[in-house]
Amino acid sequence: MRFAFVLSFLIAVGGVALWKHRKNSKVSEEMSFKYPEAHRDETVVDDYHGTKIVDAYRWLEDPDSEETKAFVEAQNNISVPYLQKCRNGKELRKSLTKLWNYPKFSCPFKRGSRYFYYHNSGLQNQSVLYVQDSLSSKPEVFFDPNQLSDDGTVALQGTAFSEDGQYWAYGLSDSGSDWVTIKFMEVKTKQNLPDTLKHVKFSSMAWTHDNAGLFYNRYPVETKADGTDTDSNVNHKLYFHRLGTEQEEDQLCVEWLQEPTWMTGAEVSDCGRFAVITVSKGCDPVNMLYYVDLHSLVAGITGQLPLVKIVDNFDAEYEYITNEDTVFTFKTNLNSPNYKLIQIDFMKPEMVNWVNLVPEHDKDVLEWATCVNSNVLVLCYIQDVKNVLYLHDLVTGEQLKKLAVDVGAITGYSGKKEHDEMFYYFTSFLTPGTIFHYDFSEQDPTPKVFREITVEGFQAHLYETEQVFVTSKDGTKIPMFLVHRKGMKHDASHPVLMYGYGGFNIALTPSFSVSRVVFMQHLGGVFALVNLRGGGEYGEKWHKAGSLNNKQNVFDDFQAAGKYLIDKNYTASHKLVIMGGSNGGLLVTACANQAPHLFGVVVSQVG
Repeated sequence: MRFAFVLSFLIAVGGVALWKHRKNSKVSEEMSFKYPEAHRDETVVDDYHGTKIVDAYRWLEDPDSEETKAFVEAQNNISVPYLQKCRNGKELRKSLTKLWNYPKFSCPFKRGSRYFYYHNSGLQNQSVLYVQDSLSSKPEVFFDPNQLSDDGTVALQGTAFSEDGQYWAYGLSDSGSDWVTIKFMEVKTKQNLPDTLKHVKFSSMAWTHDNAGLFYNRYPVETKADGTDTDSNVNHKLYFHRLGTEQEEDQLCVEWLQEPTWMTGAEVSDCGRFAVITVSKGCDPVNMLYYVDLHSLVAGITGQLPLVKIVDNFDAEYEYITNEDTVFTFKTNLNSPNYKLIQIDFMKPEMVNWVNLVPEHDKDVLEWATCVNSNVLVLCYIQDVKNVLYLHDLVTGEQLKKLAVDVGAITGYSGKKEHDEMFYYFTSFLTPGTIFHYDFSEQDPTPKVFREITVEGFQAHLYETEQVFVTSKDGTKIPMFLVHRKGMKHDASHPVLMYGYGGFNIALTPSFSVSRVVFMQHLGGVFALVNLRGGGEYGEKWHKAGSLNNKQNVFDDFQAAGKYLIDKNYTASHKLVIMGGSNGGLLVTACANQAPHLFGVVVSQVG
């Protein structure tokens, strides 16, 4: 499915690259078509605080209706024949297939005494999980999800090893559905256990350290398990499943009957003594915070947990990092839109006793933090949309070392508090992936390349990445990455693919994409990634500046980027392709309506 979409996209963009040929009458005839009409249902009206809005196309929200199916088929009857006639389709398919067929690896991660990693040989539908006794021993297949279905549509979605690595819980999703079935396996024998958990969605998977069982989340009963349900889910509940028992015997641990949209998460502390409980609502980065002393439950987990309050409001976000006895370290945006690390002693939980461990940076955003080698904090920041990596002392918060990171992003990490080593995965627009290994047991530890991922047929040295800052309508500087062939002439002749998102506090950092490589190699294209307000590139202030009443800022930023590319002669308006998915689909659709003269092609993915 993804391959077909990318191929269709490249063929369509190929038409933009070959724009000068459109004057040819035969091509013009082939490209002319009558788009199917979507009827307006004027009877569907919503009343928003006295303002009535007609939602004339709500009928399209039902994917199972005959009317919707007929509309989709009518669209396909136009697009499929057109794509089949395009002159460069075979060449693009061949190049896509060749370049996509490169080996992909995850960081190794240690559970118990064994190492695990995911590997895809190239064109496998799902990556295979491998296991090895040591980093130098021969790996063997531990779990291959490709064996679960003939068409590769059953996928792993969420996994959790028990603390000692004896058991493995894994979630299975069918056809991209958010609904998951959790199963269990004994690691040593690779034998599946009879335990099966259903009705699971947006779930925690947290084992107690005694291997008794795990916390997970489920809803009442799903209506459509195929992923096409458009109704909102309510009454998200936290359960505890005891290994070796039926799901009907699972203990309901946390529910919020008066707040059906709240969602509960659970995590067992590094020491195994506490369960850290978070409660969230909506998409804002805020949550409530509770804990339970599991050792105080003499009879074990037998029902609703006796939650102890730390924070009972939605003023800020609190993410558990680690703990030393009752002193817990959290990443938070409390009065710190760029995030910081604080410590809370659960025996003295009042806010007046909280300690700032690593203060907020005035510009860089703390993206994530973790603990390794007993007392070392690993901190990853976003610095002008590029990742930087630091080591800090867990006790004092003092910075110990800055690790060298090229212009790109850290997209993978493994290493736990009890481990004396860590792995991290670096990628960029021109780097498929480099996995680094850092061994704290060495006298003078430095990052070493553990595995370098290459793509046959792609010569990265022929291309370059630049970062520019575009002035938006209100004067705000908006960062934009540009990736293209070295020595490219600024003669407005190049097709440009401009991508954006601008929402939900999500930062778009550099990443590698085969489809973009093909776009640059075969179509002479330029890829532009615009880091819009509404995202998380510069913290919560940046996010809020593109949210709610400030949403127009996002559209202004994107249009300013398009004007920049035209003014600087990277491209011309008829060669400028804009693309976005989900919130980004909304973005490009809005911009196409507000400034249709700026863009030649609009690709709205799930807008």
